[in-house]
Amino acid sequence: MRRVSDRLCRLTIPLLVLTALSSLAGEAEKSWDLLEVPAKPSLHMLQGLQTAVALAGHRLLSVGAGGLILLSDDNGQSWRPAQKVPVSVLLTNLFFVSPEQGWAIGHGGVILVTHDGGETWQKQLDGQQAAQIELDSAKADERKDDPASQRRVQEAERLVTDGADKPFFGLYFSDATHGMVVGAYGLAFATSDAGVSWHSIIGAIDNPRGKHLYAIASAPGGLFIAGEEGSIFRSQDGGAHFVALKTPSRGTFFGLLTSKQGDLVAFGLRGDAYRSSDQGKDWQKLDLPTSGLNGGARLRNGDLVIVDDWGEALLSHDDGRTFAAGGAPQAMGLIGVVEAEDGSLAAAGTRGDVKLMMTPQAEPNK
Repeated sequence: MRRVSDRLCRLTIPLLVLTALSSLAGEAEKSWDLLEVPAKPSLHMLQGLQTAVALAGHRLLSVGAGGLILLSDDNGQSWRPAQKVPVSVLLTNLFFVSPEQGWAIGHGGVILVTHDGGETWQKQLDGQQAAQIELDSAKADERKDDPASQRRVQEAERLVTDGADKPFFGLYFSDATHGMVVGAYGLAFATSDAGVSWHSIIGAIDNPRGKHLYAIASAPGGLFIAGEEGSIFRSQDGGAHFVALKTPSRGTFFGLLTSKQGDLVAFGLRGDAYRSSDQGKDWQKLDLPTSGLNGGARLRNGDLVIVDDWGEALLSHDDGRTFAAGGAPQAMGLIGVVEAEDGSLAAAGTRGDVKLMMTPQAEPNK
């Protein structure tokens, strides 16, 4: 199984940071297992890398390096660490289905769950367990006359040998019990019991080369996964099977947004962004004067926002047809963004969390 560093040159700034930290974590794991060491927040860590941010009821939450999970109950003005996080690995994303219930994912194939709004977290899965689940699934589906089936078993065996070193990047829950996570080298798992158990769906995705998978989004046309080398996969049967769609991009997609009318916007490496109004059949390139596009959100009024390596938040008032800068850039790269309860934007970045001061009188895009 290839390791994350094998394709370092294809990853943008935030992923370079994540990979570097993962390598450091690997060195540390020679003396202890970060999947078993609880997070120990420090003042220095509060101003360190944060990779994603989400809204749970009135509360904002973000995740980042060292297993740090931060909470804000004043719309991002101030932040405090969660009371209990059982791991010290880099966390990459989070998703809430209610003010109390949510999940966080990260390096080491870790999946965490909370039932109290993020105050305390429990581990549901790690990379070693995930590798064994995939090996069992691959062997159950193995066919001696099918080379692809044989390769899947071999890759699964390498996963087990490698240990818990593969990160998850994207997650999505359709309700409180049904969810999916995806990650490096085509890792993909699903649950139908709120994460009590997880099963491999690697074999259900048309991804024979094991491209990295970064984001999941729901749209009227089904479920969509975005990934490496311009990859977009679509499921029209609730996630049971995903087929590869053709896109004009060869750059990695780190995020997917859906407009209020169901259009898709895929964005990522080198500022590449594309829009589809027909469920991913055709894609139109968007002209965005920026570098790496890392995270995005749809706001309550239907506007779309994407944040980038330059610390800018780009806004669209026309369902993703055009984007323009929505405020003064931050002095750090931005990786994730969400709308707070008061309508302001909270962003996660390379130097912690910030409250973005958007231009209130910004004119709609022409």
